[in-house]
Amino acid sequence: MEVLRHARTQLAELTGMTAESVSSFEQTEDGWTLEVEVLELQRVPDTMSLMASYQVELDPDGQLTGYRRARRYERGRADARQGGR
Repeated sequence: MEVLRHARTQLAELTGMTAESVSSFEQTEDGWTLEVEVLELQRVPDTMSLMASYQVELDPDGQLTGYRRARRYERGRADARQGGR
């Protein structure tokens, strides 16, 4: 759990955006891969806010080694893809 919290904090510091949740994570040979949901643009009503999923790579010690935006979507929209991917 500490790795997840630390990853959210590191991503927020780098992007300046609020990391709202971790939607998936897995341990890899090189450390960890996470998918973090981020609020990119606050709108009114909140269901129209722009969200993004970021793929975050961490080393075995939990230090962020890279990230990229995987997708962008409105908060109120359901994901048509099975399993979120």
